[in-house]
Amino acid sequence: MLFEDTYKTITGSAEGLFKDKGSKFFAYAYPIEDESEVKELVDQLKKEHFKAVHHCYAYRLGQDRTNFRVNDDGEPSGSAGKPILNVLLSKDITNILVVVVRYFGGTLLGVPGLINAYKTATQEALVNAEIVEKTVNEIYEVRFEFVQMNDVMKVVKEFGLKVKNQLFDNQCTLQLEFRRNMTNQIIGKLEKIEPIEIEHIATV
Repeated sequence: MLFEDTYKTITGSAEGLFKDKGSKFFAYAYPIEDESEVKELVDQLKKEHFKAVHHCYAYRLGQDRTNFRVNDDGEPSGSAGKPILNVLLSKDITNILVVVVRYFGGTLLGVPGLINAYKTATQEALVNAEIVEKTVNEIYEVRFEFVQMNDVMKVVKEFGLKVKNQLFDNQCTLQLEFRRNMTNQIIGKLEKIEPIEIEHIATV
């Protein structure tokens, strides 16, 4: 197999808490699908925890896990967002946002103390989260003539393909969803049916 076709994420939101020298670190983990959700969730926590001094976060997006961002929100550079992200990297989780809200307890923790606090709070939230493995799926649109219906449906049945959308007329259209690692096999079978048009629609 040339590429991974599974990824790990969380099924729902979860919380964790870490305390050190009077400071409290509340961690909130959320499953996300898009960057646009980040601001909304962070703003919501800022309203709920308006007396907190810092709202630091990290997120990771995409099945290839390459899209990520960290925010220290006023903490010393590298002492908050990065430790949060490092936990996500070590657990190999994606499509996730973790925000850690800090209430200052009056005693400075120093950079090593902060790194430990943000890391531990994040770990606590993930202990309380349900982590699941999902498959990376491809969606293809297949267009063919009505007389090819039986041949196309044989392939659908053989591989147990999920039909997302269908239109049956003289010219028929099917949207099919299947696991990424089956792509070559399924497309190879479909391409043998003539005439047929096959178009990649999305990766989900």
